[in-house]
Amino acid sequence: MTETGGAPAGASGGVSGGSLAPFDLTGRVAIITGAAGGIGSAMTRRFAEAGARLALLDRNPDVIAAAEALGPQHRGYVGDVTDEASIVAQVAAVAKDFGGIDILVNNAGIGTLHAAEEKPTDDFDLTIAVNLRAPFLYSREAARHMLAKGWGRVVTIASQAAVIGIEGHVAYSASKAGLIGMTNCMALEWGPRGVTANCISPTVVETAMAKIGWAGEKGVRARAEIPTRRFAQPDEIALAAIYLASDAAAMVNGANLMVDGGYTIR
Repeated sequence: MTETGGAPAGASGGVSGGSLAPFDLTGRVAIITGAAGGIGSAMTRRFAEAGARLALLDRNPDVIAAAEALGPQHRGYVGDVTDEASIVAQVAAVAKDFGGIDILVNNAGIGTLHAAEEKPTDDFDLTIAVNLRAPFLYSREAARHMLAKGWGRVVTIASQAAVIGIEGHVAYSASKAGLIGMTNCMALEWGPRGVTANCISPTVVETAMAKIGWAGEKGVRARAEIPTRRFAQPDEIALAAIYLASDAAAMVNGANLMVDGGYTIR
């Protein structure tokens, strides 16, 4: 199979076409990591609706069935994001199975809360491995395919915790801040060769897990501090990712898109 995609028509002079054409991902091969989670599931549905051919990656074997349910043009892959060999093999398999890679969404992540002086070293190291090292490895491996054809999108999910201090988030904040610095370097190096790199930094996203973790008075207080007075929805993060992955964002490179209802402007 040959590499798919390539530079879109009108790439040197902005977007072209009417209606929602610049957001159309038809034919694009998109890797989504953490695809079995709450945000990942929304990403999967929305990217499929936009026409992308999806390679869904997760440690949860349910990702295989999720891909099959979408149709034969999509595939699921199971792997360990803390294992470099597993990541390299996953990306190589996607490129072989789909004939190329156009889009990478670094979505997989973890977060455990401790006071800074009580944070176990192994827990800190695991957070960095999953949230920062793995996105670097996925980006490095996928970008090689994108750079070879002169077109690509790397979209990485950071967090509002990357730009502000939040109690108990010492490892999480460090890992997410690292993603922004990493993305800036990738945007600088890869932009001249047709590959953009951007971050999305959400506030709390109302997944099933977040509804438990932010239930009761804790959630009431947190929402009251957000100017829009609510948390983000998974679809809102997915749609922001589609924008950054599309031709509509051809001139957006090295950005950190805050999807936080204005929380960090205070």
